[in-house]
Amino acid sequence: MFNKFLSYIYIAYFFISSAFLVWISAALCLLVKGRDPNRRLVHMYSCWWGYHYIAVNPFWQVSFEGLEHIDPSQTYVLAANHQSFWDIMVLYGLNKPYKWVSKESIFKIPFIGWNMTFNQYVKIARGDLKSIKEMMNTCKNWLKQGASIMIFPEGTRSPDGEIKEFRDGPFKMASDCNVAVVPIVVDGTGQMLPKGTMYLNFKGKAQVRVLPPVHPQDFGGNVKKFRDHVRELMVQNLAEMRGGNKSLDETESSNSAAALSRH
Repeated sequence: MFNKFLSYIYIAYFFISSAFLVWISAALCLLVKGRDPNRRLVHMYSCWWGYHYIAVNPFWQVSFEGLEHIDPSQTYVLAANHQSFWDIMVLYGLNKPYKWVSKESIFKIPFIGWNMTFNQYVKIARGDLKSIKEMMNTCKNWLKQGASIMIFPEGTRSPDGEIKEFRDGPFKMASDCNVAVVPIVVDGTGQMLPKGTMYLNFKGKAQVRVLPPVHPQDFGGNVKKFRDHVRELMVQNLAEMRGGNKSLDETESSNSAAALSRH
């Protein structure tokens, strides 16, 4: 009962603060108009805005590993597993430039959706083939312009925290634009805000591990092998983060060998 009460207070704070903070985002858009075509400054402000909802609760602990694998001067497809809506807030803590790919319905939420529009994030209507094609084309255009893309290859949140099957889209766009995919493994956010509920768990620990970039040319244009290799790498690292037997170095070595053996 107390958790529900705190959740209502937190949600109220979320929207009241967003109603104020969105206007700073709008002002930044005007400030950088014509000088920041990828709107990096607006996005970096959004990183602070989004992640501060994690930081305001001292009982949420988030750890980051491997941030050095994302070079802000390079262009990537950033591919993260998806456990919770709270993944978005946690991943803002990377403080790296990128464009989110998000459901069209999120863009309709007051303040939050407005900010997504100011950032020129990419919308998609799930299950709509026309929308999927438009999303792919928009993402490719951003990649060619030097803006990285952040996407959830599973397409939806995992109900049990395990990594589900990946869709081809992120790996097709990376292959077509000859940019690397950076796998990002997230764990623990499903306990902070479980799928299917609006009530937060105000005690929790999340981990984010950024893995080294995986290059499409290593798979000879075979999108499915590229996709399956990245998923396998993420599944193994998730197990290791949860206390499995393989170390990160062992996982990277075994997957590098697997990639070479495919040629």
